[in-house]
Amino acid sequence: MTSPAQTEVAEAAVVLEAESAPAGATAPAKDPAGLSPGQLMWRRFKRDKTGVVSAFVVVFFFVIALLAPVISKLYGKDPYTLYGQETVGLLDEFSIPTGVFGGVSGEHWFGIEPILGRDVFMQLLYGMRTSIYTALAATLIMVVVGVVIGMVGGYYGGKVDYALGRFTDFLLGFPSQLFFIASMPVVTAAFVRPDEETPTALRATAIVVVLSFLGWMGLSRLIRAATLSLREREFVEAAKIAGASPWRIIRKELLPNLVTPILVQATLMLPATILSVAFLSYVGVGYVEPTPDWGRMFAIGGSIYEQDPAYMFFPGIAMVVFVVAFNLLGDSVRDAFDPKSGR
Repeated sequence: MTSPAQTEVAEAAVVLEAESAPAGATAPAKDPAGLSPGQLMWRRFKRDKTGVVSAFVVVFFFVIALLAPVISKLYGKDPYTLYGQETVGLLDEFSIPTGVFGGVSGEHWFGIEPILGRDVFMQLLYGMRTSIYTALAATLIMVVVGVVIGMVGGYYGGKVDYALGRFTDFLLGFPSQLFFIASMPVVTAAFVRPDEETPTALRATAIVVVLSFLGWMGLSRLIRAATLSLREREFVEAAKIAGASPWRIIRKELLPNLVTPILVQATLMLPATILSVAFLSYVGVGYVEPTPDWGRMFAIGGSIYEQDPAYMFFPGIAMVVFVVAFNLLGDSVRDAFDPKSGR
């Protein structure tokens, strides 16, 4: 049996060969069936310069965040030491950096933090590490839950689809940001006594759980709609006649044809989740001192921007570049899988 994904592979390969051939030249005979969907996707993606540049930027951020401890050793600084209070002259009598542009120098590349005097470069690297990998964990859970619920509801239909649909609609009615703010203290208080400090690992787990709880519904509705369309196709009916189990049909026939919307939505969900992690820390219910975090840096910058506007320059530029690059990457991935969806 031939699924739509396999049919699209054959058609797209012919189009690619015709487009890449010079004008007036005869395209060489080549069997399009020899190219897998992944090879076709990669060929289209490499031709998209915006997507390639965005991918390099995104990979750079992930690598930098992963190697933050190594960079810290090479740089000779860490995000916790109060350099401004240990070294005379780095902060003035108002605890504001004395150097140029927030204390930028050969010793402190991005300057130092007002009041406490921590190194901004290290704060940024470890803050990226905290925000990106917390959001990555939450996004993975959201994608898995959304895909499973969407495919189960769309394939089985009937009462199963109705029950899952009403549950999804119920969760969509929650005001997400207010829910995040109200639920985070409740989740942490359930495991830690009021007179004890909440461990960072527990706080990170609570953030992932809270964000995942209300983050999968949009993807679930999208996957459900696509599954409802695919389950009536001939290749699914042929699989049923051949005696394939529902799990095999979902895994072998439906899931490969849903890779495109899943990947595109995942690349759009991750930067949005990073902003949500930063938002929680910004309002004081996410990560707290002394854990480095993008949102906590914005909260500090918001309180001292009049005295030291340079402090927010590097964290702000880093977040804007990362979010824009990830959104452009999502568009490029969509175009690579579906060449007919022009921007």
